[in-house]
Amino acid sequence: MWRRSASFVLDKHHNNKPISLTPSLDSPPPLSDSMAEVNPNPNPVSAYYQTRAKHHGIVTSDWLEQAQAAVVRYPDKDSPVAGRRPFSVIEEFDNWRQQPDLAEAVAAIRALAAVIRASEATTMMELEIELKKASDTLKSWDTTSISLTAGCDLFMRYVTRTSALEFEDFNAAKARVLGRAEKFGEISYKARKIIAVLSQDFIFDGCTILVHGFSRVVLEILKTAAQNKKLFRVLCTEGRPDKTGVLLAKELAKLDVPVKLLIDSAVAYSMDEVDMVIFGADGVVESGGVINMMGTYQIALVAHTMNKPVYVAAESYKFARLYPLDQKDLEPALRPVDFGVPVPPKVEVERSARDYTPPQYLTMLFTDLGVLTPSVVSDELIQLYL
Repeated sequence: MWRRSASFVLDKHHNNKPISLTPSLDSPPPLSDSMAEVNPNPNPVSAYYQTRAKHHGIVTSDWLEQAQAAVVRYPDKDSPVAGRRPFSVIEEFDNWRQQPDLAEAVAAIRALAAVIRASEATTMMELEIELKKASDTLKSWDTTSISLTAGCDLFMRYVTRTSALEFEDFNAAKARVLGRAEKFGEISYKARKIIAVLSQDFIFDGCTILVHGFSRVVLEILKTAAQNKKLFRVLCTEGRPDKTGVLLAKELAKLDVPVKLLIDSAVAYSMDEVDMVIFGADGVVESGGVINMMGTYQIALVAHTMNKPVYVAAESYKFARLYPLDQKDLEPALRPVDFGVPVPPKVEVERSARDYTPPQYLTMLFTDLGVLTPSVVSDELIQLYL
């Protein structure tokens, strides 16, 4: 295992080029009066996929309107204070989630920090119960989102695990909890930048990189390499049925990076041109395997067979306490599939949006905790949740 601390990476990067940080957590985007707290999404298409679709513009506006129409309002159980609008964690989360560059898990972390800020609890027990309730509400908003669940769980462990709180008065303890919450939000937001810096040692001049789908952390890695004047080219899979690979190719073309689009079925045909494969991840599980966009598993199999290194870039808030044994252990995240021709009514269509890649087909994981081998992930998970 090879790794560097996050502080070392940031200090080194700061000496060369400053890293832009997020706006203060005290100043979230303005709330819309039309927003209302919502039940867990009843739409058969997962909320996880709706978010990706909205940000990447890969479905029609009609479909998004139908998805929005499926969201129902339910009344707040708490009686509102006269003259003040009751706080809603779902509204706060949805407000942060509108920012395309902000990961869903980070939006949840910031919404939970806002829960502490708005809380009227008078004891630490009340505050912890309120946080737990808000965390459960966010997780139930979309049970198929691995990073959302993992981010909420890690937030709860990080914020509430401190023995010092038992010996302080409540106001001081609440301030400490809020400080830890905001710090965790900043760490999570900067994770993508840290990963981009750590990964640069693995990208060399003249290399060819195969990527699959649209991953913001993979884009950040390639963008940083281009800014460092490294010479490389990228093969992007088409990423059907939503064609997210085309979107990534457009972003790379803006950076003047040589890029070539492949149809998904041409991966094995083109693998002999490839020096490495880099994936993003929806979640990293206890075994060191990853859950990612459909097609990741078969690309990893081809790369492994042809002795090509497979790297996965994933933020630590995507480390989940899951241990899938096969593909059917995953809760399906469904998506619309358009084949361009009518499908006979008796033909079944596979609509799952992701698959599971076992750790034996992965070489390294680029994370904000360092560059890890898959076997080390379980150790990191133990430390994160202790």
